[in-house]
Amino acid sequence: MAGLLFMTSPVLLSQTRVVYGKLKTFNTFPLQNVEVTAKKTGAAVKSDSLGRFSIVCARKDVIRIKPKAFKPVSRKIGDETDTLEINLIFIDSEANRQVATGYGYIDQRDLNYAVSHLEQENNEFCNYLNIFDLIRGRFPGVAVSNGAVVIRGVNSINLSSEALYVVDGVIMSDISWVRPCEVRSIDVLKDGISAMYGSRGANGVVVIETRR
Repeated sequence: MAGLLFMTSPVLLSQTRVVYGKLKTFNTFPLQNVEVTAKKTGAAVKSDSLGRFSIVCARKDVIRIKPKAFKPVSRKIGDETDTLEINLIFIDSEANRQVATGYGYIDQRDLNYAVSHLEQENNEFCNYLNIFDLIRGRFPGVAVSNGAVVIRGVNSINLSSEALYVVDGVIMSDISWVRPCEVRSIDVLKDGISAMYGSRGANGVVVIETRR
């Protein structure tokens, strides 16, 4: 019997593990007192003053975070997931500001600064429904056709007239997934400047930097 217990215990123990994480908002400020739950194990913990938490998860578990005044987040735990860093999106309103500070999620001073800073940099971007509307609205010399960005005044040497997309330094074939509110900056490059990308940049280049 002892031998049987010795053989099965490691198997049982391997079914759960501790996952460590950190919660923040505006990509900067730690969120405290936020409840984090694991769907399969039923574990529930709260983040500390630095936004950190540790929670027992089962294999292929799902971590859920649903604080008031912030958009809910669910993250599936993979076989190799040991740590998580999650940025919670604040839903700005006077009532939600009171909730966020009243529940102790974030300091009033930090929240006031963060909201002001976000509005100054991103308020216009958040008004657009998608990344293509944002590009069309911000760059008069750029057209969007069937989900493709076409930079006017660029003579294409390729079969396609679609611009090259670079998001956070990585070349992408599609940018429809980029949310306007997550965009830090957009640059449209053409002529000699786009030549740094070689023949791939012959149709011009759309360079996007996100807040992630």
